[in-house]
Amino acid sequence: MLARDLIAHSIPVVKTSDTGNDVLNWMDNLRVSHLPIVNNEEFLGLISDTDIFDNNNPDEPIGNHRLSLVRPFVYEKQHILEIIELVSKLNISVVPVLDINNKYLGAITLQKLVTEFSKLISIEKAGAIIILEMTIHDYSLSEISQIIESNNAKVMCLFVSSSDQSTKINVTIKLDVTDMTSILKTFERYDYTVKASFLSEDILKVFYQDRYDSFINFLNI
Repeated sequence: MLARDLIAHSIPVVKTSDTGNDVLNWMDNLRVSHLPIVNNEEFLGLISDTDIFDNNNPDEPIGNHRLSLVRPFVYEKQHILEIIELVSKLNISVVPVLDINNKYLGAITLQKLVTEFSKLISIEKAGAIIILEMTIHDYSLSEISQIIESNNAKVMCLFVSSSDQSTKINVTIKLDVTDMTSILKTFERYDYTVKASFLSEDILKVFYQDRYDSFINFLNI
């Protein structure tokens, strides 16, 4: 999924002639803390609510003040994971998108980013979830996939997570089937440690909410 597909066209552009109060009202309505300043399709930078409050004169046009604008952006063909990385590093609430000629195309909101990321990891599709625990040296994507596919199932989504307190990793696998009995037995036969598995609808809802909360925390919202 690319940046150009994530643009939220509801995000207005700010002109230097707009007052601080105007910009704050837009931010409040959109529930964002940043907006792009654009001059004739040229992206000048992001203004934050903190910038406006620090100026202590929200009735004046923002162009009357010296602004230390950050200028983060992504190009239209960058992948959603690159966008998530940028948001995590800079703690910004909108991400400007430019074309190859540096023309401003629009902006991506965190809400849009979260919604599309949930589709990317197949949250809406029915299927069991298995979490394996192992060392990074034992991790083999080809072997894990082979075990699953040998039991007439497919991997819909897989991601790896680690902890600073442990040398081991967790491999979370979303399947396209709900009956995982034979898959679990095969993992155990291959000496894999099955840390957890989820199937019931209520438990899956809790799991998805936990993944969602972790993602929000990752974005430092």
